[in-house]
Amino acid sequence: MTLWEALLLGAIQGLFMFIPVSSSSHLVIAEHWLADTGSQIPAPDTPEMIFFNLVVHLGTMVSVVVVMWGPLSRLLAGTWREIGLLRRRGTLRHLIHLKLMLLGVITVGITGVLGLLVREFGTEVFATPWIVAVLLLITAAILWWTDSVKTTWRGAAQMTIWVAVVIGLAQAIALFPGISRSGITIAAALALGMHRRIAAQYSFFVAIPTIVAATGVQSLSLLGHEGGFSISAEAYWMAFIVSAVVGAGALWLVLTLLYRARFRIFAVYVVLFAGFILIFQPDLSDPPPVDEIPVEEEQLDVETRGY
Repeated sequence: MTLWEALLLGAIQGLFMFIPVSSSSHLVIAEHWLADTGSQIPAPDTPEMIFFNLVVHLGTMVSVVVVMWGPLSRLLAGTWREIGLLRRRGTLRHLIHLKLMLLGVITVGITGVLGLLVREFGTEVFATPWIVAVLLLITAAILWWTDSVKTTWRGAAQMTIWVAVVIGLAQAIALFPGISRSGITIAAALALGMHRRIAAQYSFFVAIPTIVAATGVQSLSLLGHEGGFSISAEAYWMAFIVSAVVGAGALWLVLTLLYRARFRIFAVYVVLFAGFILIFQPDLSDPPPVDEIPVEEEQLDVETRGY
């Protein structure tokens, strides 16, 4: 992997991780485009690319922490303070920060359990172009609808276990290619009456442990890996820095447009992207590993045959 390829993939990850237009679809298409242009990037299931995926996801996690440092630090400080109050009072009543933290654990837990089931079932059946296009159109409809929400009444104090469960379910649905995680979780929160600012903050708060847990599970496959990686350390650093910087800008843009009810801009883009997929029918499945690519028998010389 060259530095410019690392820059490109890091930028795509950072940009589309937060912009509600389905990052998985864009990444797969980008990887196939690079492969078609003669790129030598490893297959997605190789240790090098698994670690690369871990690196860029950690970069986007840094974006969340940086952009939302103010509310995030208040949440952490408030939770720490209210833990002491809980010991004296024995009830969560009026302990808003601690309750939000516990509800976030429920949301991530629901997503984790359902996510494992979805991964076990497999999402390959949904990776055909027309199905991804349909799911993208559903995402576009969801984004268009979010701008029409005018009446909200649920603040942080009115958060309930039911709300946490529904958002966890929505986040699990986003595992299917074409569904935006940020888009569907924010829409679910708005549908339950959450104020826009609270909906956005909660969606991206739970993104942090979700990203950490998902990349942690994925990185387990690296435990038995021996030897080095074919991707250079410079490429990993490039992808990490670019995903963090671009992700911070993308997250700031998403929050700004959400607060102003301007998500329909993304809806229009998603419709156009769905049309692109339907017209050009790009291959959305993972490229096969190198050792699984068939080779014609006539292309093998004597030395390759082992004679």
